[in-house]
Amino acid sequence: MRFTLNGKRARLDVHPMKRLLDVLREDCGFTGTKEGCGEGECGACTILIEGMPVNSCLVPAAHADGARVTTIEGLDGRHPLQRAFVDHGGAQCGICTPGMIMAAVALGRKPTLEQIRVGLAGNLCRCTGYSAIYRSIRRAR
Repeated sequence: MRFTLNGKRARLDVHPMKRLLDVLREDCGFTGTKEGCGEGECGACTILIEGMPVNSCLVPAAHADGARVTTIEGLDGRHPLQRAFVDHGGAQCGICTPGMIMAAVALGRKPTLEQIRVGLAGNLCRCTGYSAIYRSIRRAR
């Protein structure tokens, strides 16, 4: 399997039906992508494939062949959303945070509150009540 991972070309010899989540965590060492439910229900494992958010626990590795894949590590701590989540209380326990940020990245710059609600509808948080997450996204610069 060949793909671009966080801006760098990668070549891996993995079973094509292995979950992309496991490939990223086990074979690539990118543990920022979290497994919450393993069933595509919580969004903790959200990554971007060709700029679109996907639940990596549902995606076979073969789906990423030839694609551009971005994980939370690909933002390298410099994305405005990462700072905003810290500054505005968008992260608490941290399990959902990488997935929330990746889903928010896919929204582009300056999304409306409605776009945020729709864009993060597949991402669950049990700590914040969402208002701090929405505030963080809206205030990211």
